[in-house]
Amino acid sequence: MSWSHAQAIAALDTHLNLESSLTVAAPPTLERVAELVGLMGDPQRSYPVIHLTGTNGKGSTARMITALLVGRGLSVGTYTSPDLQGVNERLTWNAEPISDEALAEVLEGVIRLEELTGAVPTRFEVLTAAAYRWFADVAVDVAVVEVGLGGRWDATNVANAEVAVVTNVSLDHAEILGPTLSDIAWEKAGIVKPTSRLVLGETDATLAPLFRHAGAAATLERGIDFGCEDNQPAHGGRLVDLRTRASSYEEVYVPLHGSHQGDNAAIALAAAETFFEAPLAPEVVEEALAEVRVPGRMEVVSRHPLVILDGAHNPAGAEAAATTLASEFSATRGRVIVIGLLRGRDAGEMLRILGGPHTRAVVACSPPSPRALPAAEVAGAAQGMGLHAVTADSVAAAVERGMALSGSEDLVFVTGSLYVVGAARDRLVANP
Repeated sequence: MSWSHAQAIAALDTHLNLESSLTVAAPPTLERVAELVGLMGDPQRSYPVIHLTGTNGKGSTARMITALLVGRGLSVGTYTSPDLQGVNERLTWNAEPISDEALAEVLEGVIRLEELTGAVPTRFEVLTAAAYRWFADVAVDVAVVEVGLGGRWDATNVANAEVAVVTNVSLDHAEILGPTLSDIAWEKAGIVKPTSRLVLGETDATLAPLFRHAGAAATLERGIDFGCEDNQPAHGGRLVDLRTRASSYEEVYVPLHGSHQGDNAAIALAAAETFFEAPLAPEVVEEALAEVRVPGRMEVVSRHPLVILDGAHNPAGAEAAATTLASEFSATRGRVIVIGLLRGRDAGEMLRILGGPHTRAVVACSPPSPRALPAAEVAGAAQGMGLHAVTADSVAAAVERGMALSGSEDLVFVTGSLYVVGAARDRLVANP
């Protein structure tokens, strides 16, 4: 008998979840996932792959690339992580999540192959193999694949990228990928293969050479070969001018908040044109980018008070969020920060970046993860900065408390972890 969706998820969850623990029990290897996909005939080789890595912006950029490819009439599989509210979000076909039935079928097929391998794969390895298998089953024209962590040893790297994309590099997961920015860049450069064409979003003069020397067949760099030439706030998003080697596109509307989304749009457009080896029609670019939605990234989910969800979980992400709040939401009167962090994060630094003179209160909670930093530690850091801080027993309770502490013209900013954002969406968004 075939598994139900619930049975498939239960079987998946018996596997080691490194996203929850980040426990490094052994040297990194691609052997387990390579053997697993090998038993299925290496489905990841049956279609071209656009492979993305970077510290921030991967999810937004992947969705933009997908929209541009679909706008050109291609059948596109997209694999992203982590999910906010359900595993199905990670595997999409033309931006539509995999159905419960299809996910159960492909997970059962992958997991039943485990007994033929020499080792039990991790949860992420199973999901990655399932994604590659499903994309082959539905015969996609191209797969857009987001790295889970790093690049060189990430399970997704059993594919050979036709186009390799790097959004940016900053300090995150340094305990695994670091300790330095150069170390992190080296790990991310591992997705570049001799046949890859590299689209490089990182512009740091000390890091770019590491990618230039990664062995790509060709390299395009932001600021040299492509870029966002103008980037202005617009109602519900940004109005951007984009330039590539092949063309330029003026006043393109991107319905996402934050000036950083202009850079993401430029990277996505460069990646799409690199894949097609030709410019895209202006109407394709305009229509495709106008349809992009990225849940949990500067996402407005309520108006009175204004409630925004953002998965900023490192200093670079917090800086981008703070800039966006200051430039696009300055009309709000006061600010209540609902925040939950994972262990290894510096609560004081995150609050220093996100706080300000208009911060009325901090509501600390623990993300629904084994790696959660206790809410009391986050609240203590806030109190040490002179901020009024309270704790809540759950994310839902923290959201309720944050809204209760706010007036109708205030801003409630929910942030610190995608686990927090996902739980907040469960409370605030009726239809995930």
